[in-house]
Amino acid sequence: MIYLVEDDESIRELVVYTLKSQDMDAKGFEKPSLFWKEMEKEFPALILLDIMLPEEDGLSILKKLRARPDTRKLPVIMLTARGSEYDTVMGLDSGADDYIPKPFRMMELISRIRARLRRAEDKGAEEYRVGSLYVCPSRHIVTVNKEPVSLTLKEYEMLCLLLKNSGMVLSRTQLLNQIWGYEFDGESRTVDVHIRTLRQKLGEAGDLIETVRGIGYKMGK
Repeated sequence: MIYLVEDDESIRELVVYTLKSQDMDAKGFEKPSLFWKEMEKEFPALILLDIMLPEEDGLSILKKLRARPDTRKLPVIMLTARGSEYDTVMGLDSGADDYIPKPFRMMELISRIRARLRRAEDKGAEEYRVGSLYVCPSRHIVTVNKEPVSLTLKEYEMLCLLLKNSGMVLSRTQLLNQIWGYEFDGESRTVDVHIRTLRQKLGEAGDLIETVRGIGYKMGK
């Protein structure tokens, strides 16, 4: 089941109709209050969320979802007319899995949804132990020398991706596409910023993340 929170009736009906035509169950909600009421009955596999909404904005809804243990891992794609880089970064750094500015192409939306659903299904119960660093994706645990480390969602996903591809160099573009699902125009400085804060939070284990000049980053051993 996919939930769409969108106050524009024409967009809401079109997206729900298209999803159903692609054999995906979907429900649309005009107001956040209706969405929250349905969430008490059934959790969806993915949420499509507009930013500009009556009652409360989409970023507020997203923050509430990420703050709850039972919904913090639900895939969320932002659909919004606010397409500036600032708004994009705000949405992604608040925990969104993807960000699609309006107007969008319906088949691109379907492709993004399927990619996010596959990624959610592919998350296994593997564990990573590299030096003093321990990461358990299934339980969302990160420790260094057995001390818990608090990471943002994007820092955590970047760490897991580097660990999964340990020894391989991942370019900034690859990291953007695989973590954010959105390729920024111009410089990919947001990757460097997240790597820097990730290293700082990991302390001594931060040295495991190696910079490959002119290309990107890799997880060493």
